[in-house]
Amino acid sequence: MGWRSARSTGSWPSTSTSWSSTGPASPRWRTTCRGRCASRWSGRWGCQSRRSTSSCRGSTKITGRDRPAAPRTVDGQLLKQALLGSLAWLSAHQEEINRLNVFPVPDGDTGTNMLLTLQSAVEDIKDSPATEVSKIARIAAHGSLMGARGNSGVILSQIFRGFGNAVQGKNELTPGELAEAFEEAANAAYRAVIKPTEGTILSVAREAGRAATAAAREANATPTAVIKAASGGARAAVEKTPSQLKILHEAGVVDAGGYGLQIMLDGMLRSVEEIDSDMARLAPPGPAAAAPPAAQAALDLPEEGWGYCTEFLVQGEGLDLERMREEIAGLGNSVLVVGESDLVKVHVHTDDPPRVIALASTYGRLDRLSVGDMSTQHRRLRQQAAADSEPEASTRPEPGVARAVPDQQRANGVGTVAVVSGPGLVQIFRGLGADATVEGGQTMNPSTQDMLAAVESVPYQDVVLLPNNRNVVLAARQVPSLSTKRVHVVATENVPQGIAALVAFNPERSAAENVRLMGEAGAHVQAIEVTHAVRDTRSNGLRVKKGDVIALINDKLKHTGGDYGSVVQDALTGIGAGDYELVTIYRGLQATDSEAERLGETIRGSFPGLEVELQSGGQEHYPFILSVE
Repeated sequence: MGWRSARSTGSWPSTSTSWSSTGPASPRWRTTCRGRCASRWSGRWGCQSRRSTSSCRGSTKITGRDRPAAPRTVDGQLLKQALLGSLAWLSAHQEEINRLNVFPVPDGDTGTNMLLTLQSAVEDIKDSPATEVSKIARIAAHGSLMGARGNSGVILSQIFRGFGNAVQGKNELTPGELAEAFEEAANAAYRAVIKPTEGTILSVAREAGRAATAAAREANATPTAVIKAASGGARAAVEKTPSQLKILHEAGVVDAGGYGLQIMLDGMLRSVEEIDSDMARLAPPGPAAAAPPAAQAALDLPEEGWGYCTEFLVQGEGLDLERMREEIAGLGNSVLVVGESDLVKVHVHTDDPPRVIALASTYGRLDRLSVGDMSTQHRRLRQQAAADSEPEASTRPEPGVARAVPDQQRANGVGTVAVVSGPGLVQIFRGLGADATVEGGQTMNPSTQDMLAAVESVPYQDVVLLPNNRNVVLAARQVPSLSTKRVHVVATENVPQGIAALVAFNPERSAAENVRLMGEAGAHVQAIEVTHAVRDTRSNGLRVKKGDVIALINDKLKHTGGDYGSVVQDALTGIGAGDYELVTIYRGLQATDSEAERLGETIRGSFPGLEVELQSGGQEHYPFILSVE
């Protein structure tokens, strides 16, 4: 059964047509144009009279005994259309979401990440001839995982995966089965995050599923009614998010990922029903129906405590993910257990890796084991190689293209891939020995597929992947289960951590030893990011005005002021810079050489014991990034 609803937005009249058919041929029926021409016609997409567009801008209504029945089930084609509508509506709201953030920094990218993730899913299904809902859902789930960008994109891919699992083997869905799939989608997302947080995309997905289930229980329920209920449930959940998370309430915003999911459901509803009279109800929440500020940071997965970062795959049959997740959660934190019944990816920070490994081995065969020591005190690092590096346009490497390193320098067969943006920073990472770089960072998070391609391009079986951005870490952690190689993710959350980790890389050591050394190095670097506030806000006890200079320390807003020098001085004092040895200043596109030199002199005057180095980074959005070691 196929079913469609279309609304033309150009010079053609607006129409609404729907049908039910058991065969390949498209049914036809009589309609009346609601515009000036009042013509009678048969067709799908609007007024097909031969009158000029200036003489008719009406819509159509189906009349007589040929009116089609409302769809009672969802097949693959309807699911495809719903996702296309979802993509279009999310695209229309992308910049609204991007401009709004918990922190007043110019790097909001939740809308972009969700859009690109959804776009990857739609690209894979739009040309598929499949008509079974299970096949379309499976293709979309795979596409969303490969295209997942940022934390919000990875969680969205898990929502697709849960939906796909719920509809396995089904050609079409009843309203009840559709609601069950919505609920399982939310459950899968919750299972993917070991410490789920209320007031995020997770709770929005859950409430959407619950509302869908309630609607499906009504007499004469239809798929449209179920989707409408899911949309309404998501909206109510989004409006509650500020009361669920203090950081949202303080900033006066709602959760970005949750709002993005609500927009997707609204778009799905728009694509399957003529809702002109309902669209006022679908306006974004907030004063004067303004789009709500969105909180990107709410869903960040914190790296808590120290211990050993332990990652591996478990292969077997009939693997019990729930039981495995519960048992491993008791042995550490930052736990991620995702996968299928025959292949599970495990990530945990634990003080007792042997115990975790022994437990996991009772479930199946372990593969791609990686243990990184995050506790040992690391020696102070120097970056002499970076100090000598200066970017040159003629030598700028192409993103994601491997640079082969002579075999004698890689006797252990370990390669490195780094996510980085800015010609100067790319050159620095290359100079420190990165085999491949992936273009990405703030506002341009790379997809899982982007990172996978770079990893596969490196001519070594063991590859260390440095995400270098907190919002890229979760997508990077999907790569090991997709790659043919042994991929070790060292969860660097910013550029200074990534550079420190790469400095610690030793080509004479094994992959496990390098993961340990690089993890230590990255964990002991303080990163200060300096930029200008893009809006007024109140966050972390600070009142910030648009245009103020602000400093984030390890991704947390800590200081604000009127000029670079005073704000950086406050930031360095706050971290106890007197106990450190080296400050490296990476100048971005928005800062001049003279501004960088003045900042360096200010630091030397206030902290005479610190060695100060200046580098050209070329990064966007942040005039200065400081690495304190």
